[in-house]
Amino acid sequence: MTDKIFRKIEEELARLHMKERGVEDLKVEEDVFDKPTLEALYRLANKGLITAMDGAISTGKEANVFYALGENDRKVAIKIYRITTSNFKAMSDYLLGDPRFQNIRHTKKSIVFEWTKKEFKNLMRAYEVGVRVPEPIVAERNILIMEFIGEDEVSAPRLKDVGEYLEDPGSFFEIVVEYTSKLYQKASLVHADLSEFNILVEGGVEENARPVFIDIGQGVTLDHVNAEEFLRRDIQNICRYFTKIGVECDEEDILRRVRGE
Repeated sequence: MTDKIFRKIEEELARLHMKERGVEDLKVEEDVFDKPTLEALYRLANKGLITAMDGAISTGKEANVFYALGENDRKVAIKIYRITTSNFKAMSDYLLGDPRFQNIRHTKKSIVFEWTKKEFKNLMRAYEVGVRVPEPIVAERNILIMEFIGEDEVSAPRLKDVGEYLEDPGSFFEIVVEYTSKLYQKASLVHADLSEFNILVEGGVEENARPVFIDIGQGVTLDHVNAEEFLRRDIQNICRYFTKIGVECDEEDILRRVRGE
């Protein structure tokens, strides 16, 4: 554990103790953290799960993702959900229909914490059945640490940005369908937000290009009341995109393949 990251977090915590109000407005690097989030980062760093932390590699309304180093200098991504600006209504809809999260408290903080835990569990399910996702490492409060996907501190590109340059989009599409099938048949999961925005392209755009499914927090188990609706929407999304880049796609055929019919 480097002294630098400890010192930085300690300084921010000291500043927080001196402030009478406006904890949520504390600006650290590119993002906003409250005192409990900083303390959670401190605990994770103290355990050796974070040894260095850099700037944000992705920013959004609900979460920021930071490049960092973990145990043995492993490259990791730290996803930190915002407690103040996340879409709690949307999160609740996905959580409340999932039997794994039936007894959650309906507070903003509880919903964000459960959502973070849900993304961790979904990543683990996917990872264990051979779907290429960032390997989950730990979830604590609103913080998720997982494998970094990219090279030299640069994230792998999203499919939406490089799909038209794929050397073999047909083969890439087949892997996407294979992963969707594994999620459904082996992990009993539906991604529920699958599109060109939530698939990374690993290994360049040539013949070694491979999809990586990300942002799987919305993923639901098959006993969720809307699981089949979400599955159909996922298939529609990927067929729409791949048709646009020249791959033939029959939605009903893909649905049957995913279900193993």
